[in-house]
Amino acid sequence: SKSFGGINLEDIAAPRCFEIEKKLKERCDIPVFHDDQHGTAIVVGAALLNAVKVTGKKMGELRVVINGAGAAGVAIGKQLIAMGFGNIIMCDINGIICEGDANLNSGADIFVGVSRPHLVTKEMVATMNNGIVFAKENPVPEIMPDEAKAGGAAVVGTGRSDYPNQINNVLVFPGLFKGVLAVRAKDITENMKIAAAHAIAAVIPEEELNPEYVIPSSFDKR
Repeated sequence: SKSFGGINLEDIAAPRCFEIEKKLKERCDIPVFHDDQHGTAIVVGAALLNAVKVTGKKMGELRVVINGAGAAGVAIGKQLIAMGFGNIIMCDINGIICEGDANLNSGADIFVGVSRPHLVTKEMVATMNNGIVFAKENPVPEIMPDEAKAGGAAVVGTGRSDYPNQINNVLVFPGLFKGVLAVRAKDITENMKIAAAHAIAAVIPEEELNPEYVIPSSFDKR
């Protein structure tokens, strides 16, 4: 590892990505980063910080549903817990991942989709509490923005560039890596990831925040 500045893992599916990253972190004295996991988690965290401000919701009291428990979904869940958003409900192809709690159903504040197209209907969105909907499946999201808005969503984001609020990990990588290399860090820590999310969110001044603009463009030089 001493020949290189850092390692970025790319396009490795769960659960192998977790195991490979863990082993590399244990054995290497240079930063190791899996962009599909942590880049995605940081940018979702950044967009949610601003979406929470726009909707007047309270940090720590939110119910977040994440659909898709692969690399990105698991990392997003861990990031949102670390940032103190609230109660995280993780779903995979078989339903809610839990220890026998049958009472987790409608009424979520936030939906984050990293799963497959057309899984969510406007009727589902209508059961949310002034919902924030980040449907990130590409190129066809879990629900199209106009459908989500028709269901009453307050803030909608996708992974696409042709709709407002593109939530894409290009906003994180390689910028985060540039900072890590500049300070000769040996690791990318949880605190660094949280700081990155807050820094990206803070690019937009509070007076400019609105439901169509909760995350900066990847072309924003700030």
